[in-house]
Amino acid sequence: MNSDQHHSTRDRVIEVRGLRRSYGDIEAVRGVSFEVARGEVFCLLGPNGAGKTTIVEILEGYRSRTSGEATVLGLDPASGSRALHERVGIVLQQCGVQPDLTVSELVEMYGRYHVRQRSVDEVIDLVELSEKRDERAKQLSGGQRRRLDLAIALVGDPDLIFLDEPTTGFDPAARRAAWSAIKSLCELGKTIFLTTHFMDEAQFLADHVAVMRDGQIIASGRPEDLGGRDLRPAEIRFTLPAGGVSAADVPALPGEQRSVQGDRVIVTTREPVRAAQVLTTWAVDNAVDLGHFSVTQPTLEDIYLELTGSGDHNQTREEQSA
Repeated sequence: MNSDQHHSTRDRVIEVRGLRRSYGDIEAVRGVSFEVARGEVFCLLGPNGAGKTTIVEILEGYRSRTSGEATVLGLDPASGSRALHERVGIVLQQCGVQPDLTVSELVEMYGRYHVRQRSVDEVIDLVELSEKRDERAKQLSGGQRRRLDLAIALVGDPDLIFLDEPTTGFDPAARRAAWSAIKSLCELGKTIFLTTHFMDEAQFLADHVAVMRDGQIIASGRPEDLGGRDLRPAEIRFTLPAGGVSAADVPALPGEQRSVQGDRVIVTTREPVRAAQVLTTWAVDNAVDLGHFSVTQPTLEDIYLELTGSGDHNQTREEQSA
């Protein structure tokens, strides 16, 4: 999200202005600014070492900043305020819980640490673990353990939840279940700060994304228009039936660049709706069966890789300074 003033102050859950964090001569975060609105899913993307973890730890209050401003729920996270910690839930990449306790016992135990508590049954149901409530933590699958981590983060009824790589190591079914649980949080009006390496996850969950590289935010916006994604040329792909019809018979399409690979035709156009209409009308009128027909624009992953290069920046400031 850009730092444009399009949210009133009371609607901003997180505000960051000119944030910097240095480790000696190494600058891990270099003048970062953004804001997160109440009730949205904000996703911070970037290759390993881009500075994401440093920013998240500053916002969580676990790491100090060198300069700049940061407020979370109107408070300075560096203050270590109990009032702030009571309103924030955190799900780390790896969370350790007592393995011999059951799901319900763990949620109830951690709930006692909070002044404000949600019902244990409600939280377990929200993360879709009702059928596992009496199983010990050590008997849960990886995906179920992550949902238990989420339940523990939720039992204190936080206003803001930090999710750090919440579905790493999940199989597709477990990932979808986790996404469902996160969507349920949005319906409760919670604000979510998400970091992930999965572009489909960001596309599905995020209202706004920011992409980091080398300690700076290099692009921000909605997933559908990040980096001008919505303005990029689209590709229309189809195959022609064998015999009787050739690529030369396909009518001219608006704004097209055409390539032919055997029976497959690929049309690149900035006017995909008009081009698809002309093409499908021609096909229907002439009883031409267009196989494997598709219209696609660059994916969020395409734009992300373009913005960050190869994404292989592992030997970077943040890891050296950890």
